[in-house]
Amino acid sequence: MNNPRSREIWMNAADQVNSLDSAYSLASAVTLVRKHFPAASANLAPWRDDAETRRWCEKETLDLAFHFPGWSPKLQCRSLLIQLRLSDEQNTKKPHLLGVVMRGMTYEGERWRLATIGDWQITGTYLPQPDQIAKLNEICRDMFTLFPLAIS
Repeated sequence: MNNPRSREIWMNAADQVNSLDSAYSLASAVTLVRKHFPAASANLAPWRDDAETRRWCEKETLDLAFHFPGWSPKLQCRSLLIQLRLSDEQNTKKPHLLGVVMRGMTYEGERWRLATIGDWQITGTYLPQPDQIAKLNEICRDMFTLFPLAIS
């Protein structure tokens, strides 16, 4: 599990797994999302490996995506992109989760966004149904329980 790639270059969650603890936490995050959306397939490397993508890299995030087998009318998207923002404190071995940004995506781009900053209000042009928004909020809350000591 020793990954030669640096956190300073890669943002795909799969590239960040460098210990048993981080593999367990990442697997738990996937299980958490799939509990609510069992038809979704996980993608731990949603970003291409090219110079343009690396230019936008944020070293403090773990990025993963979940793709639905087709259009999800309740969620108003085809995919969920989840970015987990981690602390970057040098004096701790295990950064903790600072926040979550979740985006509903289609081939045309972002349709809505939920960020765990402020009042956690979902924004966008095409919003999910209220019961789905409740699920998305629950996933975000549960992520905070998974990652307080998770990634090493």
